[in-house]
Amino acid sequence: MLFDTHAHLNAVQYNEDLEQVIERARDEGVSHIVVVGFDRPTIDRAIELAERYPFIYAAVGWHPVDAIEMTDDDLQMIEQLAAHPKVVALGEMGLDYHWDQSPKDVQQEVFRRQIRLAKKVKLPIIIHNREATADILKILQEENAAEVGGIMHCFSGSVEVAKQCIDMNFLISLGGPVTFKNAKKPKEVAKEIPLSHLLIETDCPYLTPHPFRGKRNEPSYVKYVAEAIAEIKNVSFAEVAETTAENAKKLFAIDR
Repeated sequence: MLFDTHAHLNAVQYNEDLEQVIERARDEGVSHIVVVGFDRPTIDRAIELAERYPFIYAAVGWHPVDAIEMTDDDLQMIEQLAAHPKVVALGEMGLDYHWDQSPKDVQQEVFRRQIRLAKKVKLPIIIHNREATADILKILQEENAAEVGGIMHCFSGSVEVAKQCIDMNFLISLGGPVTFKNAKKPKEVAKEIPLSHLLIETDCPYLTPHPFRGKRNEPSYVKYVAEAIAEIKNVSFAEVAETTAENAKKLFAIDR
């Protein structure tokens, strides 16, 4: 039982062979997938997939890179979709200081507005963080995001930062990089953070784990993330798969 907590099966990279990709995931023991929408087209597609497949769920939010394009109507749409029975989280949201498409102050305001909305609709949030850790932590604290908690998606920070996030009611999600030979930080996090606070994800089609690095990622590859964590922690693959799946189901209020 594997739970891929962050997938973009709504991406154009799957237009040709989505059915086969989903079939491979099921064959590899993937029991649940959360498809994440982060703008109008990807949100629509995430909902469509969640409605079509019983084991697929959706998260809806606005990506920080495109923060400058978000309107009041977009936020209203996200609020309406929060009531959808297959929507389990808001996001991905956060800050991305790598690309300068949206000014930092605009990103921060859009992030704050989405946290406030999550508290209003009582859903956990999925955080995208690129080169913005200090501001992310500051905003999460100031907005009391601990009230809803959520996921630090594709976490690449230090053990110390991971612990700060856990103190704010967030789970730490590890993806493909934990399988990379020289990925020191994700490996340290996998070792030091208890399984009770970990999740696994692919972020497919991106961040493909070893041994497929460089190719298109897909949910069936989430097993390599679980295998890497099991090896680092010196526990069984089954324990990692089961515990991370239970963590996700509890956070997303699935099957409860």
